[in-house]
Amino acid sequence: MKTWTEISTLEEWERLKARSAERNTLILKHSTRCPVSANALEEYDSYLAGSPNADTDYYLVKVVEARPVSNQIAKDLGVTHASPQLVLFKDGKSVWNTSHWSVTSKHIAAVLD
Repeated sequence: MKTWTEISTLEEWERLKARSAERNTLILKHSTRCPVSANALEEYDSYLAGSPNADTDYYLVKVVEARPVSNQIAKDLGVTHASPQLVLFKDGKSVWNTSHWSVTSKHIAAVLD
C-alpha cells in the first residue's frame, strides 16, 4: 500500500517542489479542524489503499499547523488556497486542483489513471 508523506517545513516544500521536475506530485492540503477535510483525507487514503498511480508521489500538509507551508504552496503554484484541496503539479507548476467535496478517490483515479 502506498502512503502519503507529511510536509511541515518550508525546506521540505522547496525539496518537494524541486523534485516535481522528475515526478508528478499530488498534495492534499488538509485542515485538522474541518469535517469536510476529514472526509477528504479518508478519500485520499482510500485511493492510496487501492491501485494508486506509481508515477506520482503523494504528500499532505496540515494547513493550520503548517500555515507558512500552506501559504507558500498557494503562492508558488498560483492556486487560490482552499481546504481541503488537492493539487497535482509537475515541474513546479499546478496541472490540476480540486477542493472540498470534489476530493474523492474516484476523482483522483480519473485524473491520475
